[in-house]
Amino acid sequence: MPDSRKFIENLSGAGKSIGVLTSGGDAQGMNAAVRAVVRMGIYVGAKVYFVHEGYQGMVDGGDNIKEASWESVSSMLQVGGTVIGSARCKDFRTHEGRLRAALNLVQHGITYLCVIGGDGSLTGANLFREEWSGLLDELVQSGQITEEASQIHSTLHIVGMVGSIDNDFCGTDMTIGTDSALHRIIEVVDAIMTTAQSHQRTFVLEVMGRHCGYLALVSALACGADWVLIPEMPPKDGWEDQMCNKLSENRADKKRLNIIIVAEGAIDHNNKPITTDQIKDLVVRCLGFDTRVTILGHVQRGGTPSAFDRILASRMGVEAVLALLEASPGTPACVVSLCGNQAVRVPLMECVQMTQEVQKAMDEKRFAEAVKLRGRSFENNLNTYKLLSHHKIDTELPNSSFNVAVLNVGAPAAGMNAAVRSAIRVGITEGHTMFAVSDGFEGFYKGQIKEIKWGDVGGWTGQGGSLLGTKRTLPAKHIGKIAEQMSIHNINALLVIGGFEAFESLLQLVDARSTYEEFCVPMCMLPATISNNVAGTDFSIGADTSLNAIVETCDRIKQSASGTKRRVFIIETMGGYCGYLATVGGLAAGADAAYIYEEPFDIRDLQSNVEHLTAKMKTSIQRGLVLRNENCSENYTTDFIYQLYNEEGKGVFDCRKNVLGHMQQGGAPSPFDRNFGTKISAKAMQWISKKLKEFYREGKEKALL
Repeated sequence: MPDSRKFIENLSGAGKSIGVLTSGGDAQGMNAAVRAVVRMGIYVGAKVYFVHEGYQGMVDGGDNIKEASWESVSSMLQVGGTVIGSARCKDFRTHEGRLRAALNLVQHGITYLCVIGGDGSLTGANLFREEWSGLLDELVQSGQITEEASQIHSTLHIVGMVGSIDNDFCGTDMTIGTDSALHRIIEVVDAIMTTAQSHQRTFVLEVMGRHCGYLALVSALACGADWVLIPEMPPKDGWEDQMCNKLSENRADKKRLNIIIVAEGAIDHNNKPITTDQIKDLVVRCLGFDTRVTILGHVQRGGTPSAFDRILASRMGVEAVLALLEASPGTPACVVSLCGNQAVRVPLMECVQMTQEVQKAMDEKRFAEAVKLRGRSFENNLNTYKLLSHHKIDTELPNSSFNVAVLNVGAPAAGMNAAVRSAIRVGITEGHTMFAVSDGFEGFYKGQIKEIKWGDVGGWTGQGGSLLGTKRTLPAKHIGKIAEQMSIHNINALLVIGGFEAFESLLQLVDARSTYEEFCVPMCMLPATISNNVAGTDFSIGADTSLNAIVETCDRIKQSASGTKRRVFIIETMGGYCGYLATVGGLAAGADAAYIYEEPFDIRDLQSNVEHLTAKMKTSIQRGLVLRNENCSENYTTDFIYQLYNEEGKGVFDCRKNVLGHMQQGGAPSPFDRNFGTKISAKAMQWISKKLKEFYREGKEKALL
């Protein structure tokens, strides 16, 4: 962290002007990106301008281009859509329109442009950049600008950020708005499931995405849908019978509802559209099931951005400003993308061309190639879906003669149940006999172990907490009894889902290998803790749901403060000794300060923050938000900080404190946690299967952890 701060401080934006605009379809999180660009630009000393109404505002000029201030982007973070407006602009597609846009930018001294939009918006920006010097020459010749102005503004630098709920842009794992759209879809699916269950109904849901099936695919994974139809994987001939057979089988397994998810661009192998009404008619005709159609439409674009989208957009916005300031005249236009958990810069036109290639591949029926071009994230989701979607009849399954046990350890985390469901079903598909252990290692040594079947985990993805039961008990005290139970049930592999206690538990079992050969089996741990404090992983199952709970509460608290004015809230988050929730929650909620264990602070820092808030109360933003990690300091407790702020702020602001507590552990898992839990659990089971086959020797398994 200190290195990156020093690096940022060495960059100067003095004398530079940055324009920021949103273009094309709106997406939740765009405002967070705009806010990040404005504040980062001002932080490095540059002037930042809003370009209202996208390219139309750039062409029309006048009041559409306004200088932004630090305060002008306050309260934008939690607002959906784009507050600076977006419009489809025909004028900008013409040479005359781009000439007017160039004149308006030169008049405001803008030579750095940050464009937030889809592939069409970014392609337009790149064309504008390529034509820039020619446009300036024309403006000089017509006498609209001077030769000197042309020299000063000779180069236009462009950086793009992709704002699109469809996640259809190649070169990034996620686009701004996708996660929030998934939140809207899953909220609707969860609500529909309760009514469908009551009446034993089948629901056909159409989700957005144009020609990209990402939203449909991930929401099908996140809710355990019976069938999904996406443009990148058209169903094979005879799919109608296969689908009806599957729906019928699921009903026979006492499942009271069926969910079919259809992408709006879904097609068959002949590139003919597949509609929701077609599917409804098919189900009614072949099975006679009571079937309803729900088209989600623009609901998916609306609402508050999720924590993930706010953080993604904020990080991308900062990276975009850095990319602009570091650009030289020869630097090609780039787009800020997400690769794994890192904000990276990739050549803009390469990504645009790859995105166009996908559509071309689909038009030419090269569907496998289209999936590959969509990128690693899409491909992984599709492979996991395929793995979980086909329940083979027991007689068709390979019989591996291996027994695999699954258990939860530590505190509950939303998404644990999705991980257990995925592990059980992938294990059964691999031919293993799957066992569920209740109440962690406490249940293990007491013999609370039973076989679990495919149907037993139906509907688990959307359930919060831990349906298996979980305890913090470590195995060391009962190691002998656990070894005995391993022997009684002939357990050949262990999958432990949990937080730091799960990590410690496996280390204890490894240490016991020299004494008990029962533990010489493949063992795998999946990180599942809201604290996100497990070594070796960027994310833990449950952390995203917890962040959303924190952010939602902070939004409400900020709203209450806006009515009372001059009020500072001190909010205590969970996380043990890990500051992840406080730091990232603070970033997503727009907090003024976050106190964490990893960054020691003293009374001088507290005093400095009080002074900052006192100064803030003199502006138009008369409220403050401070997050404190529960274990950040033994002495500077939440009560202490609350009393200090109350005393020091007397006459300027008053204080309130809020301990969020266990609400951070509860609730239905977010789409991210459902999907993440499902994917990594499937991967873990495949690793266990590989190890079991690799190390199987004369009836004995010898495997390393």
